[in-house]
Amino acid sequence: MAKAQPTERMLQILKRPLVTEKTAAQAEGNWVTFEVITDARKPEIRTAIERLYGVDVLQVNTLIQKGKRKGFRGVSGKRSDMKKAFIKVKDGQSIDVAAGL
Repeated sequence: MAKAQPTERMLQILKRPLVTEKTAAQAEGNWVTFEVITDARKPEIRTAIERLYGVDVLQVNTLIQKGKRKGFRGVSGKRSDMKKAFIKVKDGQSIDVAAGL
């Protein structure tokens, strides 16, 4: 059976991989973290990862990180809210976030 092609929506769901010290430590346990668009749902995220990277997704956890209030030279502002997706892939499989799509 031919592998289904990714749609435009799938390419829009994943904004960027999040690479920090904490996510690098989690990568040893087959967890990968991405920033996703705020209206993305878990089944959409799962399908996008499976089709774009060709891996089996075991679990998807999401959270919405509220933007901080920051000030600069007397002008107050707010950073944007961000939705993160923590994806667990099957043992023996991995996603190379440095290589891109």
